[in-house]
Amino acid sequence: MTTALDTLKAGGFSIGLEAPLDHDWTPAGEASRRLSGRLPGEPDLQQHADLACLADHLGFRALWVRDVPVYDPNFGDAAQVFEIFSYLGYLAGITRDILLGTAAVVLPLREPLLTLKSASTIQHLSHDRLLLGVASGDRPVEYPLFDRDFASRGAAFREQIALLRDNARAQLPPGLAMLPRPPSALPLLVAGLAQQTPEWIGAHMDGCLAYPGTPDDHLHRAAAWRRVAGDKPYISFIHLDLVEDANAPLHRFRFGARTGRHALIEELRALHASGVHHIGLHLRRNTRPLDETLREIAEEVLPHFHAESCKETHRGENEDETQTYCVS
Repeated sequence: MTTALDTLKAGGFSIGLEAPLDHDWTPAGEASRRLSGRLPGEPDLQQHADLACLADHLGFRALWVRDVPVYDPNFGDAAQVFEIFSYLGYLAGITRDILLGTAAVVLPLREPLLTLKSASTIQHLSHDRLLLGVASGDRPVEYPLFDRDFASRGAAFREQIALLRDNARAQLPPGLAMLPRPPSALPLLVAGLAQQTPEWIGAHMDGCLAYPGTPDDHLHRAAAWRRVAGDKPYISFIHLDLVEDANAPLHRFRFGARTGRHALIEELRALHASGVHHIGLHLRRNTRPLDETLREIAEEVLPHFHAESCKETHRGENEDETQTYCVS
């Protein structure tokens, strides 16, 4: 059986997208936000479903969503706004092939049994397309709101990983069970160290969600990850502004770059060579229309990296926090 992790790594390197699918961090996007009365960091979601379906149709490997329970003006980023598991259920219903990833669910804020039930539900509804990224959280303001202790979040994280791993069998009284049972083991990816040691993370997690960086940054981070986790997936993200001029050179900015497609291809090749298995493109700084940008990437960039056989295999099956890197 081909799992979501197998699909993610097929061909050695793959490219996905990070929600929200809006370019609200551009001057035009900011003007639109002010006109509509949206909060700073609140994206325009009018086209979110159409763009998710387009990304699925065009062959992007994964769509990543974030867990931001409460809008905090000090952070100024509402992510994709929707509650993460509710949104994943919706996306599972309107897409067919694209993997659905969380980057990342803050486990200690959530009721453990309901988190398990939600994740297992998404696994079923999506036909095994869920990639469950998890974290311990880095926003102390949220913890009192949920009556959780910020200082003990590391211990709570370990307990919830154990519960997710055994489908709560050790936590439930005899005769009780948690349904639906996941069709396969839930793939657990970690953002940051989650208050754990690198060795614990490498042994207990299935993959790493690393903060954006340059190929040189990832060369060191991915090597550190491999020392404790072997060849488990190493995943990261790029803030991308893809310009019309295909030959435009790459100009770096914080967490990403403004570039033409030829330099983007070389950057992605360098990231692959540095040990990255998957890159999620974050397009909130992208100045061009997103549908146009997605089509150009799909037509001119994805063929350099994606194995067509992976998409065909997956299609057939369907028919039946501020942390700089994973380990240091």
